[in-house]
Parts: sequence; structure tokens; C-alpha cells
Amino acid sequence: MATKKLKNRRGAKSKGGNHTLKILLLAGICIIMGVMFTLMGGLREALNRQALHRQGMVQEQLDANNNPGLRKDSVHGEMMHALTKPPPKQDIESQLRRNHEQSLIEQAQERQRRILEDHEQRLQDRVMMAAGGAAHDLVQRRGRGELLRHHEDAQQPIPKAQMPPPEQLGGPYPYPLDPPPAGYDIHRDYEPKGGFRFGEYAQGDAPYKITDEIRQKSDALARVRREYVKNMMTTAWKGYVDHAFGMDEIKPASGTGDNGWGGFGVTLVDTLDTLWLTGMKDEFWQARDWVRDHLVHDKPHQVSVFETTIRSLGGLLSAYDWSGDKVFLNSALDLGKRLAGAFEGSTTGIPYGQVNLATGHHANIAWARGNTILSEFGSMQLEYRMLDQCLKTDETGSMRHKTEHVFELMHQISPPNGLFPYYVSNNDPNGLPSFRNDHLTFGAMADSFYEYMLKVWIQGGKVEPMYRAMYDKAMQGMHDELVKRSDPSGLLFIADKMNGNRYDDKMDHLVCFMGGLLALGAYTDPLGLDSPRAQRDLKSGRALTYTCYQMYARMETGISAEFVQFYPGQDFKIGHGAPHYLLRPETVESFFILSQLTGDPVYREWGWEVFQSIEKYCRTGVGYGTLSTVQSKTGKPRDKMETFFLAETVKYMYLLQDPDTEVDVLHKHVFNTEAHPMRVFNVMDPAAFQ
Repeated sequence: MATKKLKNRRGAKSKGGNHTLKILLLAGICIIMGVMFTLMGGLREALNRQALHRQGMVQEQLDANNNPGLRKDSVHGEMMHALTKPPPKQDIESQLRRNHEQSLIEQAQERQRRILEDHEQRLQDRVMMAAGGAAHDLVQRRGRGELLRHHEDAQQPIPKAQMPPPEQLGGPYPYPLDPPPAGYDIHRDYEPKGGFRFGEYAQGDAPYKITDEIRQKSDALARVRREYVKNMMTTAWKGYVDHAFGMDEIKPASGTGDNGWGGFGVTLVDTLDTLWLTGMKDEFWQARDWVRDHLVHDKPHQVSVFETTIRSLGGLLSAYDWSGDKVFLNSALDLGKRLAGAFEGSTTGIPYGQVNLATGHHANIAWARGNTILSEFGSMQLEYRMLDQCLKTDETGSMRHKTEHVFELMHQISPPNGLFPYYVSNNDPNGLPSFRNDHLTFGAMADSFYEYMLKVWIQGGKVEPMYRAMYDKAMQGMHDELVKRSDPSGLLFIADKMNGNRYDDKMDHLVCFMGGLLALGAYTDPLGLDSPRAQRDLKSGRALTYTCYQMYARMETGISAEFVQFYPGQDFKIGHGAPHYLLRPETVESFFILSQLTGDPVYREWGWEVFQSIEKYCRTGVGYGTLSTVQSKTGKPRDKMETFFLAETVKYMYLLQDPDTEVDVLHKHVFNTEAHPMRVFNVMDPAAFQ
């Protein structure tokens, strides 16, 4: 009995001591947390001041120049578009520059927020580990429930991917290929089916045999669905013709036009080949007449060299290649010569990011700290090479050489892993460009540079080994350093890397083009499709495309957000500040390419789901608008329809469901990064390659 009492007293004493230590520990944690959150708050404030200062500098620079596309209404004090001739001797900045630079400023600010939040989250995790459940209670009492949201979410398991019976794997494609029922109305009858389906595709395998019978059934179904996509195209084009014909964009909610790109009819030019490929030939020739009679590039507007090259120059060249009408080729030559002014004055041969189409005045984007951007100067080559292939003059040959020389320069300074930071200086006195940051990404500001490595090689008949070597080196570096798998589903994604060893486990919607590119690279690999390298790339391409499909399917609307962030135990969530959808095409682009190359009907099935979601949730009275959040089924589309919606998104969705198309990505055509298909040179001039 005495022994028992002694043990009880010792236990009581121990319990009291632990209680005191616990109070002291919590007090210490509170002090540390207070200090750290104060420091973090100061850091956040400093970053915000820096971002605002940079934004203010850009705004001051823009406001210092007169803009002919805008005038001040003296009665209402509002900025309104002016369609009158601009006053003489004014250096004009187009609304395009404002929109483009503001967008990229916001991207830079978003990266800063993510970096800071990553530091905050790590601090919170350490506090949680040190304090355990008691600290959680304390923080909740102090009103920090929002800061612990991610930690709490991590405790909620996500569903497992749905898998077919094991005996089905390796057999014929098992999913139904039935047409929509009679009277099917997408707006009335369609509901997103949710994610976690088709789990057998997650690892990038080809789980089923695609027999001739299955291909025939898939083609028959696609021809039915193709008419639904055609209706989307006719609806959007009619809205543009009725409300904004010849203007840069239509505002799909208000039904008005907008010339924010400078008044070059960008939607019309960007959509020419979509009209042709969807069989809208009457509308195509109507648009041709506008190009012939009204399109003028001799306007004193500062434009983005990149955007104007891929949208307008690429659109004109593709329209010429499909129709043979020299109206488009003549306009393309005029525009190409004006854009080539961006090379003048560069000490390295890397062009400036902006050029005035009338005066040739050039500059780099102000917020980029005077640097050029990898994806921009690395995405001109397909267009200028095609221009020269069509005309073959000394003038076009000189412009072509300048764009090709850009890749020669980048090849000279290629890092050992083949991956390039996205800020590059074009005014180094030694004549070679230099990197001005260390951020590696396959998303914004880098993406299409890697795309053009492969596609320039394909365009030229696969006889220029430098481009293919750069591509293969970059894909090896990507697999070695950036490719990751999510937890718990094992979804493949391509992360960002900064400062040599710090990762940002997020992926832009923009990165989803890589699924199709990897597959195209595998099918054209000089080592053969059966080689280990090609099989690795094909498997990664299929796996990445499944991830991008899940980025759509797991959202309430069945539509992907701008980017997602990957977390342990949660696969991914919508990235901070990125719940919106801008009508982007990259995922359906990969669906189309993989469908053409592999014949697997699953890509048409996924594309059909995406199409129906866009039709149901983005449709307005006269077109299709972007979404503020993909998690709301009741939200209204915004008053913005990007030109690439008709040029890329609708085109890829149509081609995906068109088994009768002339487009052949493996043997005949190459798409520029704005989805303008053009014939490869060995098809245009086969005698030269014999």
C-alpha cells in the first residue's frame, strides 16, 4: 500500500511538472511565433512595396507616351477608345502593351506571394511539430484558423482513383462509344462527371488494345460530336461578325468590340485557318476580303513582337498555305518586315521584345528589368522560316537567318542540363547573351522555346540536327530535375526550380502542351519509337496529359484553373490567386496530338467532357467568356474572349473530333505555338529533299 501511494505521489508530481513545462513551452512558442510572423509581415510589406514600385514605374513610362487608341472623355472623365486618326508626331503605346505588361506584372507578384507563403507554411509546420495538438488549440484560440487551413486539409484523405477490373487491362478498349441521345442539350443535360476516373492511365501506360473495330466506332462517334463543336464555332464567329467585325476582340458579355491590340483585326486574322478547317469557307472568304481591303500594319503602335508574330504573322501564313491566296502572303511579308525591326540595335542578335510597326522604334518590356524573355525570342523561327520558304528572296532569307541565329546563340550558351532560365540580356558588350535569373520552368515565359526546338527540326525536314539535339538534351534535363509525382495518386507534373535547389511544386495550365510535345518527340525520335528514350518520353507525355485531364475533371465546373499547387497527401489544389480560366487550349492540344498519334479513343472522351464544360459554363449570348472561378457553377462568364479561343481551343477541340481532317501532325504539318498549322518543307518542296 505504501508503495502504491508513493507511486501515485510521484505520478502527481510528474504530471504537475509536465503541466508547468507545457505552459512554458506554449509561452515560448507564442513569443517565437509572434516574432516570426512580425518578420514575415515586414517581408511581405517590403515585397508588396517593391512590386508596387515596379508597377508604378511601368505605369509612369506608359502614361508618359500618348496612346492613340485611347482618349479622355472631357464630360465623363473616363478613358474611351478613339477610332479617329491619332494626332501627328506622337510616340504611341498600344493597349496591347498595357494589357501584356500588366498581366506579366501580376504573374511576377504572384510568384513573390507564393515564395513568401512557402516560407510561412514551413514556419507553421515547424511550430505544429514542436507544439503538437496543444499548439493547434492555442493558435485556433488566437484566431489563426485560416493560417492552419492547409495543415487541416492535409488530414482529409482524397478518394482513390477508380480502376477497372484487372482482367480488363491489356484487352480491348472497354468504355462505351455511344452517341448522345436524341434531343441531347448540353446546357440542360450535362453535368461534370468528376475526377479520379480512368486511373489506369495515370502512370502513362497504354492499358488497352485499340482494334480496327474500336477505331471505326470512335470515328463514327467523333463525327457526331464534331457537329456540336462546329456549332460552338459558328455561334462565336457570328457574334464577332455582328458586333465586332474587323476589331481586335469581341466582348462576349456586353456584345461590343475592342481594339486593345492596336486595331489590327487580331481575332479575324488569328481565326482564318480555323474557319478553313471547320469548313466555313464563305466566312473565310469574307474575312479574306477584310484583310485585302482594310488590314493596315503601318500604324505607330508599339506591339509585342512575340504575340504579333505567333497570332498575326502565323495566322496569315497558315491562311496562305491552306488557300493559296496571295493576299495573305503579301500582308504577311509587310508585317514580317516591320516586326524584324526588333533585331536592330541588339548587340547580341537577340531581338527586343517590342517594336513600333510604323517607326521601327524598339524596347524591352520595362517590368522585365530590361531583359528579353526566353519564350518570346525563341518563338519566331517557324513563322520567318515559312515566310522565306514561300518567297525565297534575299530579304526574307536575311530575316530567316536572324531568327535562326537566335537558336545558334542559345546553343552556344546552353547550360549542362539543357534547361534555360527565362530572363536573358540582349545587350551584352561581348556579343553573347547572358542569363539574368535562374528560374527554370516549362510554364509562362519559357514554354514555347522548348516547343520550337522540336518543331523547327520537324518543319525543316528533320535534317538540321542542332535543334533536335537541343530538344533531346532539354528533355533529359527535365526528367532529371523537374519531373515529379504527386502524393498519393502518383500524378506526373513538371515543377519549377529556382536558386539551384529550391522547388515550387506548382504547374501552370500552360505546361499541359508538353504532353503532346513529348509524344510528338517520341514518334519522331531518330532512335526510333521503340528506343528507351522515345518510350520514356511517350510514357511521360501520356502521364502528364492524364494529370492535366484531372486538373479539369476534379473541378466543380469540369474546367481547369490557371495553375495548381501540389501538396503531400492531397495531389493538388488550385494555386493561390489562380481560380480563373482564360479559355486556354493547352490540354485539348495534347488530347488532339495524342489522339492522332495513338488512336486511343480516351482522348476524345476527355476532350468531349472539356468541350461540354466550356459550352455550358463559358457561353454568353454572343460568344464565350473567361471564368473568374472554376469552382462555381453559377458564376457568369467575364466580358473577355481571348483571340486564342477561336484560333486554338476551338480548333483543337474540332480537330480532335474530326477523323476526316487533312491535318497530319506526324507526316505533313507543324503547328506554331498559336495552333496555326503549316506544311513541313519536305512536303512543300519534295524535290529538294530527294
